[in-house]
Amino acid sequence: MPVSPPPEGSARSAAELNAAIRALWSHPQVPLTAEQRAEYARLLAELAAVERGDVVEAA
Repeated sequence: MPVSPPPEGSARSAAELNAAIRALWSHPQVPLTAEQRAEYARLLAELAAVERGDVVEAA
């Protein structure tokens, strides 16, 4: 099941993003669907932004 992006102005933690990424991979030998690969790419981009400090957590 795809993970929807967080509401504008909020940020998921690196731990939450890592958990969502791991949840996509049901088994290492099962390939991801096109939808799952797109979700994986979005999650990686969001994780990279969090790691760079580009995301400011909402107050």
